[in-house]
Amino acid sequence: MYLFIFSVLLIIFQYVNSKNILDVYEKDINILKEKVDKYEAEISSLTEKNSELMHFNIDNDDDALTYFEDRGYDTETLIPFIKDELYKLNVYEGDDHPIVPYASMTDSKMSINTVKVLNHKWILADFTDGKHWGQMFLTYEIIDQEELKFKLVEYFLYRPSY
Repeated sequence: MYLFIFSVLLIIFQYVNSKNILDVYEKDINILKEKVDKYEAEISSLTEKNSELMHFNIDNDDDALTYFEDRGYDTETLIPFIKDELYKLNVYEGDDHPIVPYASMTDSKMSINTVKVLNHKWILADFTDGKHWGQMFLTYEIIDQEELKFKLVEYFLYRPSY
């Protein structure tokens, strides 16, 4: 009789203990599922946003890349060359930058910071003197394999916030 009661108590204890453990695991699984759903939605949103950001980018513009390839250019080296040629304009004598239409209003020179090649004709760039900054829209043309011609189309300077 004692053995039977002891066995029943042991079985009840095992049942309650197992149920508590399963409830904790189920709660943890539900929390993790909610996190996974949240992260999947965030990944989906970021993927869509990335796709929108990559729309105006020469790396994803097959027509612009084909334009260069049809003319015998290697796009793997040409795109960095275009950016480098624009950055080389940051090394200049005097106060006036060769492309940036504004003179520096601080002790440092105006320089181009970021360049984004949109397609086979257009470039967006930003510039700064360390305190004042702006953006510009350029067109470019490849004269020879080693020479580029830049043309400033539109530009603006942000008003500094003090």
